[in-house]
Amino acid sequence: MNLKIAVLPGDGIGPEISRQGVDVMTAVCEKFGHAVEYRYAICGADAIDKVGDPFPEETFETCLWADAVLFSAVGDPKFDNDPNAKVRPEQGLLAMRKKLGLFANIRPVETFQCLIHKSPLRAELVEGADFICIRELTGGMYFGEKYEDNDRAYDTNAYTRPEIERILHVAYSYARRRRRHLTVVDKANVLASSRLWRKVAQEIAPQYPDVDTDYMYVDNAAMRMIQEPRFFDVMVTENTFGDILTDEGSVISGSMGLLPSASTGEKTPVFEPIHGSWPQAKGMNIANPLAQILSVAMLFEYFNLMEEGALIRKAVNASLDANVRTPEIQVDGGATYGTDAVGAWIADYIRQA
Repeated sequence: MNLKIAVLPGDGIGPEISRQGVDVMTAVCEKFGHAVEYRYAICGADAIDKVGDPFPEETFETCLWADAVLFSAVGDPKFDNDPNAKVRPEQGLLAMRKKLGLFANIRPVETFQCLIHKSPLRAELVEGADFICIRELTGGMYFGEKYEDNDRAYDTNAYTRPEIERILHVAYSYARRRRRHLTVVDKANVLASSRLWRKVAQEIAPQYPDVDTDYMYVDNAAMRMIQEPRFFDVMVTENTFGDILTDEGSVISGSMGLLPSASTGEKTPVFEPIHGSWPQAKGMNIANPLAQILSVAMLFEYFNLMEEGALIRKAVNASLDANVRTPEIQVDGGATYGTDAVGAWIADYIRQA
């Protein structure tokens, strides 16, 4: 297979983990005889500093050229600490989602047996937890009508039937490939937008009689994820709720540095780790590259290259079992491995497999 990959390293630790993702992808392509071409593009604070736009047109064109985008992270404290900044790195992320039509964000949450002790939850709660959060990504408050002055502000949480229908069909397709259980998360007892979500979901559910569908208010879902994470198989929800719940779900595994994600929709899909740019660690060679590397596994699986994705997952598990880990997940007394050493170990494992 010939693959064209747009690489967007972004800000903070982004370039460091991006290199590991590219190296692992290259090793897999060499192993399985795939041709791969990379084109690099700027985004986030890096792009603001260079051209004044967090998602410039040239970057957008590079994404359209590609079969898939390997993205890392955006964000910089100099913008976070300036409430008057008119242009922010995160606006580039929103622009990328909107321009590429990335309406479905898929975030798997799973635990690694050797890292159960790193979870803030008791082992008996998180062992075996394995679910997917599917978040609608281009609607809701993040993109609705906004207003702000010194005394009043609002964000409009607007959704249309087609927006809800398409994300529900994505969620059901994932549920059918897993344990056939879908949880629709809303706040239908309070919000009109949520009542439309529930109405549409109840209309679509009979099209999937082989999937067990249940409905849960977002506050209850947040509590249930902590009390009984194994209850969930696939959950689907709107943009703002999904943003909050997926970050909550990420800590179940013990580190945000372990979890990848995919954003899919109308144009080029994007694969990225769920963590941020961690600017405090920039250049220190301590960032965990596993979420970036696992996002490469999701990329291969998206193109139905399942054996390639499985080998990456096997290599990641082997690195954890061998205690080849960055500091935040290393066992007491374990050797020190930097970002690049972990990535190199995994790429070498793949080549030798």
